[in-house]
Amino acid sequence: MISLKQYWSRLLALVLVMTIALVGCSGNGLLTGDYRQDTLSLVNSMRTAIELPEDSPEKSSAQADARLRINEFFARYRRDESVAKLASFTTMQTALNGLAGHYNSYPNRPVPKKLKDRLEQEFKQVESALSRGT
Repeated sequence: MISLKQYWSRLLALVLVMTIALVGCSGNGLLTGDYRQDTLSLVNSMRTAIELPEDSPEKSSAQADARLRINEFFARYRRDESVAKLASFTTMQTALNGLAGHYNSYPNRPVPKKLKDRLEQEFKQVESALSRGT
């Protein structure tokens, strides 16, 4: 016979396993499949991650969200020939590589102003290219 404590422990384990299974199988994550919408969403996420003050409690979660979105964006669109040749994609790829490189090389350091300025310029170019449909 199992005790009440063992019962609740097993029930909690079952609920956690089911939650992980359902979330893991629930589709494509943060991307919608609409290149324009996904790119604008990623730009906003990246802006948030680099503009938050270093002492902000949301900084680490914003950076983690940006990294996750960068990885998903690359995984989804890098091999899509209809997207890979667009000016917005190549500029976005340059920006993503710059920020991802900083996060990988200097995870505990703030993004330097020079990189922030370059990223903002590239974000504006991406938004402009998307508005033109390229």
